[in-house]
Amino acid sequence: MRAQSSAIARSGIAESAVTTPGADGRADRRSGTLQAALGVIAFSLTFPATAWGLEGFGPWSLVAVRSVLAAVVAGGCLLALRVPVPERRYRAGLAVVAAGVVVGFPLLTTLALRTSTTAHAAVVVGLLPLTTALFSALRTGARPSRLFWGAALAGAAAVIAFTVQQSGGALTSADAYLFGALLICAAGYTEGGRLARVMPGWQVIGWALVLCLPLSLPGALVALSYEPAHWSAHSVTGLLWVAVGSQFLGLVVWYRGMAAIGIPKASQLQLAQPLLTLVWSVLLLGERLTPAAPLTAAAVLVCIALTQRARG
Repeated sequence: MRAQSSAIARSGIAESAVTTPGADGRADRRSGTLQAALGVIAFSLTFPATAWGLEGFGPWSLVAVRSVLAAVVAGGCLLALRVPVPERRYRAGLAVVAAGVVVGFPLLTTLALRTSTTAHAAVVVGLLPLTTALFSALRTGARPSRLFWGAALAGAAAVIAFTVQQSGGALTSADAYLFGALLICAAGYTEGGRLARVMPGWQVIGWALVLCLPLSLPGALVALSYEPAHWSAHSVTGLLWVAVGSQFLGLVVWYRGMAAIGIPKASQLQLAQPLLTLVWSVLLLGERLTPAAPLTAAAVLVCIALTQRARG
């Protein structure tokens, strides 16, 4: 009886050893997808929050102050948990994250939103998944399938057609800012996704923010001297969201999600971001949408299902 019980126990252990990794892998993928999706929701509020922030801040002061506030929050967490400084070999990657996500994208999109509606900007930024996948393929050697690329290119084509149509056949300065933001942000996302495989995602963005603090703090002081702030409920709420929600918490879950499910697939979840931002632009800003905006956003949403089903 003991021998039989022992054999059954060994059999159960062996079966568990075989099945658990698969179950754990599926759970990790679900968790990664959920975290990446939460990041997308946080990012979808960035443009409306930026529009609110611009009601009381100039574009340069808004970007600099948001970076300082986010760095204070991130630095406090790193200090409280006594996280060691990253090894030298990771610092170049953190610099890319800082240049793309902390400085470049916020600055260029804020400059664009001075003359562009949040709805227009949101649809243009729908190209970010494609540019991120391209940078990922070049940087990490990822080779997504043809279905993946076909769906991503279809989404990009819809966004480009929308941009040209909305701009009367010619790109505006705001569009130039937005396309520049796409390129630099994709580089930051790609490098951050790679670093999130060797350190927690919140530490990736946390150290990137701290790395910028010696520049962002004096930059904020100078910008505020030239662009005095006009405090209001909207401007303060917008500033706090882009600083803490978009710049730190959103990127924490976003990088964790990318590390779990891969950069190309996580990036395609961001195709849902334009549609979400369109909803916020109506609810929070009272913007009126042209028929092309929701149609384009719906078209790129179709690409999500295809890219998520495609095997990389």
